[in-house]
Amino acid sequence: MKVPSQPSGNTAEADGPEDRLRRFVTIWGRAIFPVTATSLTRTEFEGHLLPLARLLCGALLARPFDTAPAQRAGAGLVDAHCTDPDALGRSLGVVDSYLVLYCGTDPELTAEELRARCARLQHAMATGYAQALRERTRAEQEAIARSALSARSAAEIALHATESRFRAVFDGAAIGIGIADLDGRIVEVNDTMTRMFGGVEAQVRSRNVSEWVHPEDGPHVWRLYEELVRGEREQYRVEKPYYRSDGTVLWTNLTVSLLRDAQGLPQYQLALMEDITERRLLHLRLRYEATHDALTGLPNRTLFFERLEKALAPGATGEESRFGLCYLDLDGFKAINDSLGHSVGDRLLVEVADRLQACATGPGEMVARLGGDEFVALTTGPAAGGERDATALADRILAALATPVGVDGRELTVRGSLGVVEGPAGERTAAEVLRSADITMYRAKSAGGNRFELADPEADARAITRHGLTTALPTALERGEFFIEYQPLVHLDDGRVHGAEALVRWSHPQHGVLGPDRFIPLAEDTGLIVPLGRWVLQEAVRQARSWQLDNPGTGAPLRINVNLSPTQLHHPRLVADTVDVLERAGLAPGALCLEVTESALIGADEDLLKPLRQLAEMGVDIALDDFGTGYSNLANLRRLPVSVLKLDRSFTRGMQQHPVDPVDLKIVEGIVSLAHSLELAVTVEGVETAAQAERLRELGCDTAQGWYYARPGAPDRIHSLVLADAV
Repeated sequence: MKVPSQPSGNTAEADGPEDRLRRFVTIWGRAIFPVTATSLTRTEFEGHLLPLARLLCGALLARPFDTAPAQRAGAGLVDAHCTDPDALGRSLGVVDSYLVLYCGTDPELTAEELRARCARLQHAMATGYAQALRERTRAEQEAIARSALSARSAAEIALHATESRFRAVFDGAAIGIGIADLDGRIVEVNDTMTRMFGGVEAQVRSRNVSEWVHPEDGPHVWRLYEELVRGEREQYRVEKPYYRSDGTVLWTNLTVSLLRDAQGLPQYQLALMEDITERRLLHLRLRYEATHDALTGLPNRTLFFERLEKALAPGATGEESRFGLCYLDLDGFKAINDSLGHSVGDRLLVEVADRLQACATGPGEMVARLGGDEFVALTTGPAAGGERDATALADRILAALATPVGVDGRELTVRGSLGVVEGPAGERTAAEVLRSADITMYRAKSAGGNRFELADPEADARAITRHGLTTALPTALERGEFFIEYQPLVHLDDGRVHGAEALVRWSHPQHGVLGPDRFIPLAEDTGLIVPLGRWVLQEAVRQARSWQLDNPGTGAPLRINVNLSPTQLHHPRLVADTVDVLERAGLAPGALCLEVTESALIGADEDLLKPLRQLAEMGVDIALDDFGTGYSNLANLRRLPVSVLKLDRSFTRGMQQHPVDPVDLKIVEGIVSLAHSLELAVTVEGVETAAQAERLRELGCDTAQGWYYARPGAPDRIHSLVLADAV
């Protein structure tokens, strides 16, 4: 379809919203006015299109996004008598080419979001058009039914009264009318019916009704016919196809009525036919557009779900039937779109679609595009194939993507990650299967991509649980589900409690108490780590001040250690928030130690170290946590504002054995010696035995923590040191 050439972007930008809307209406009117049956002038016709354009423009920018106005716009086309099949196609083309250009003026919506919205509005507009056309057809059918009753009455009167009155109705009717006896022999047909069947009356009159069988006739059609000729039914109405003499198919709305004689006995059957061939073709076209991707021509999400649900239904293809689903997401496709443009990305998607179709040509196999760069391939068949068929399909897909795609003289490398789900039909729903495939695909992507992974129920459960925790995190802090346990920090020389480390826990309503390893990474990903970290700092500092007030001069912990995440390090209010918390609680900066993991400071520049330096200058201690797990070395510590080194438990785990590995002793001894030479205190984690504690004391370590002294617990248990071996 050809639409008017696109005006320059500068003109569209210079005009106001109303001017741009009217330009859009003008283009729309020029496109569909030639194929619209109306007595209006084009200017008058554009006046009918203007409110429809307002609906589309408003829907494009609406928040929340809703496609219902586009359905009303599609229905409005039918109300404006734009019922020619080409009118819808041209309208969709104009919307696709110009709606975003003239109406997409919201700066908060990206071009990609506007195009996605525009595509959904086109589908909704086509749906509204089809629904309105169906309602119009229903109204016409009711009018035909009334005509049928009128024709039946007139025919009976004509047969019993005057032939002239019957002929007036029979010959002048705008629908096909035929009369046959009860044996099916055609007695009379009007000119309209003759034209419907090709224009040769003899070819119609020479036929018997029973000869007009079509493969698409439902079994009920001929059952209704038999009931009517036996006098058990007065009329019936069906949608029935016929073969014309040239082999083409005529689709009709057929109403057959029984005509009785003066004594009430069945005598003739009266058939009224409306030609709905063009309407049916339009319906099929709209159905195709609604179930296929406009860019690639592949089945879309709607049609794929229909096929998947059939494949998963119990006994869908036999008692032992199975299915295999490959969920494909292209690796790095966004980079291609961003760097080379969406037109190149679209051509790449078309080529990928062609290759995928070539991979799934066997019986029971299909490929669909779900949207963006996501595709699915489905295979169904007997149980004998099983996992082998699904993985073979995945291998074929990866092999097909291995060859670079040539676009505009560029060789683009295509890689993909696939999640493969396979199993027997009848056990899972379509939504469950697709969710499992999606989760598995992301496992393949996180493993490096360009590969496939098989679905694993345990991995699915972990991913679902992780998603549930991520979703619950924002409200968990508001509901007060987090709490803090404290683990003592003990002086190795005299065994006194030197301080405590604050360790946050989550009391989840379903999963019970969760350690930080279960939710801190999720908080990092969602950005909740900043408010959660501030809450932990507030509670820990408040508790430290409470210890000081409750135990003056009795050796209460003078220091509280609080972990600081990498995201918190980048937060611009880190210093200000820390100062505010300390001042509100009345705790001296020297009583606070912030623990930062070694990996967070690897390669840190001065901008990242600046807030730590400011805190250190105030008197706050900075501890380098998990030392030895990253790639830094003691020489790098000279530029870091740290005063405490926390050795990772991997250094001291070997000291639980007897005899102790001398290499482990030398490593720890060297680290302690060099750390002390840099005026850094050394804290050891994971102390679990008395022998360990004694050995570390001999090596010069300053403080220690671990289950040998106490497990993390409530603040009132901070002085209760059991001193029992934990292993």
